[in-house]
Amino acid sequence: MPLVRISVPSGKRAEYLKAISDGVHQALVEIFKIPADDLFQIITEHIPATQLVRPKRYLGIDYSDDLMVIQITANDTRTVEQKKALYKGIAERLSKSPGVRTQDILINLVEVKKENWSFGNGEAQYA
Repeated sequence: MPLVRISVPSGKRAEYLKAISDGVHQALVEIFKIPADDLFQIITEHIPATQLVRPKRYLGIDYSDDLMVIQITANDTRTVEQKKALYKGIAERLSKSPGVRTQDILINLVEVKKENWSFGNGEAQYA
């Protein structure tokens, strides 16, 4: 736990993708206090305006073609304050490296019960 899906615009360099991966993981380790070796991420690329359908503006936020979506599936154990800190921590890290506009970082947290995980061997390790 957690499982992180990161969808980014196509054509980004490997260094950019690594910085995104590292920034999200660092925030989870520091703010959600996950173990450092708990690193499960799926990174996909999309073509802006065709494979990621979204408005140009929502809730007063203007998006560019660099909009990325970060979906985190994690155990339902965090407070609202911890969640807010995570969103802010991810945005701060990614704005520093690789330089993503904070307006272009959409984060979705999906919370599940601990028994909803199997990390292998057909076992529910957290149940």
